[in-house]
Formats: sequence, structure tokens, C-alpha cells
Amino acid sequence: MEQKLNELVENCISKLKDCQNLNSLNSLKIELLGKNGELTQILRGLKDLPPQERPQAGKIINKTREQIEKLINEKEIVLIELELKNKLEQERIDITLPAAKVSRGGLHPQTIVRNRIIEIFTSMGYSIEDGPEIETEYYNFEALNIPDDHPAKDMQDTFFITDNFKHNIILRSQTSNTQIRVMEKTKPPIKMLNPGRVYRCDDIDATHSPMFHQIEGLVVDKGISMCDLNGTLSAFIKELFGEKTRARLRPSFFPFTEPSVEADASCPFCDSEGCKICKGVGWIEILGAGMVNPKVLENCDIDPDVYTGFAFGLGIDRITNILYGITDLRIPFENDIRFLKQFR
Repeated sequence: MEQKLNELVENCISKLKDCQNLNSLNSLKIELLGKNGELTQILRGLKDLPPQERPQAGKIINKTREQIEKLINEKEIVLIELELKNKLEQERIDITLPAAKVSRGGLHPQTIVRNRIIEIFTSMGYSIEDGPEIETEYYNFEALNIPDDHPAKDMQDTFFITDNFKHNIILRSQTSNTQIRVMEKTKPPIKMLNPGRVYRCDDIDATHSPMFHQIEGLVVDKGISMCDLNGTLSAFIKELFGEKTRARLRPSFFPFTEPSVEADASCPFCDSEGCKICKGVGWIEILGAGMVNPKVLENCDIDPDVYTGFAFGLGIDRITNILYGITDLRIPFENDIRFLKQFR
């Protein structure tokens, strides 16, 4: 039996040299130590030995098992390190090769213009406010001095969600609703800017959309006058279109301002000589503005005999088209990657 065990160890050492991976090593382990392995067969032969020889034979068999297990474990460590080395070699990144080109995104042109406008007014001390897009008729119309018979309240202009005589719920048609909410909760002085989406029942074409973007400003304090409005708009237009750009105010009408004006900028593309951008007139309409109507201040519990203010509003979509020479309002909404790549 002892001779068989020595031969078994020699056989194990010889076969271990041929094991090149863990699978072959595992097969050898089963062959030698498994339930039907060679050492197990020798162990089962103990019953054929005289009783007095069995303890000594058992010790020799166990010592042989320990010796074979040690040899297999040592070989297993070597094979594991070899497989890990081979795996790392196969998965190694060759840093000498050029990296794959990663396509980077960029801001949408309307976002670029919106951020620029916000940057200009926050540098003047304006705070940024936000209001709900789903609004009551009161905040969208009545509080802004827009009477019931005003054309803007017709179904053809406004998206009505509910048709309740006293409490209609609508999609806001202007961001001015935020100004009312701020004036209700904040005592003057107020100096705010509120950008956002608005909705109107318009057919989609090159100059109209049922959803577009506005940004409005409001200043309320003691002693605010048209001079302050004129200075603010002139400074804004120069910052947005260039230092040489001039601003002018034309009389207009809005229910929530009195007096009301339209603000124009001298065309920065032709220096007021006339081009296709300004349609040959040398001026571009930029925004509507005016002094806050005293009735609007009263609706917000602000005494118009003590406080005055001015408000202005412009369409971000239209300004974006002017700055980038976009001729169709629909183009920025189409998400054509060929168009958007130009603004990265």
C-alpha cells in the first residue's frame, strides 16, 4: 500500500506539469481525490488489512492526501496568477492609440439668448421669479386690468382648461401673472424678472406658435418714471445687440401699462441703412413696455399715490431669430441636429 501511495504522489507531480489551466487541474483533483478517485479506492482497501495494521495505514493515507492537496493548491495559485495576467494583457488599453471621438452637446440657441438676457438684468440687480403655467383667469387677465370684453379673452386666443363663469382655469397667455403674484406677496421696492413659457391659440407657421417663450421685467418703487424705463431699455439693448445700437420708444397701448410704448433697436446688421433683417426700415421692434397702470397696483394693494413702476416684456423666440438670422420660428423647435450643432 505504501508503494502505491508513493507512486500516486509521483503520478500527481508528473500530471501537474501538464496542467495548463484551472479546468485541467480540477479534473486531476477529481481523478486523484474525488469520490471515485485513486486515493479514495486505496482508502476503501483498508477493510482488507488486518485490524492491527489499519491505524498505521490510515495515517499514511491521510499524510499522502495532505501532500497531494498541497501540491494541487500550489499549482492552483500559479494557474490563477497566470490566468489573471493573461486576462489583464487581453483587456489592456493601448493608450498610444487615438481615443474615440465623443460628440458633445450644446445649449439650444433659445437657452443661450435666455441666459444672456437674464445675465444682463441680474447685473442690474433684478431677481428671477417663476410662476405657474396653469393659471386662473384672475391673475392672467383681471388683475392686469384686462376687462371681460377684451379680445385676448376670446377662445380663439386663450386655451381654456375649465369653463367656470367665476373661476376659469387657463394656460397662461403671458408671464405677467407672475408679476401680480409677486406684488401681492412682496412690499416695494420690487425689481424682478420672470422668464417662462406661454400659450395662445395660434396656428403654427413661420411667425406664430401655440407655445412660445417670454421674459418680463417689473420695477416698483417710489419715484420711478419713464426716464428710468428709457434708461433701462437703452442699456439692455446696447448690451444685447452692441454698444453702437440705439433705442427709441414709440407710443402704444397695453391695458396693464399707462402710458405704454414699443421699444425699437437700430438694426445692428446694417447700421440702420436697411436690410432684409429690418425689412429695409433700419429699426427692429424689440419689446413692449410702459408705466404700470395704477389700477394694477391697486389690485395688488400697492398705493399708486406712493409707488410707481414700469414693466416690459419681450419674446425670447423672436429675439433669438433676430440675433441668429433664423427666418422661420418653427426651425428651433424641430430639433434637427444639423441646425443645433451650429450653436455648440
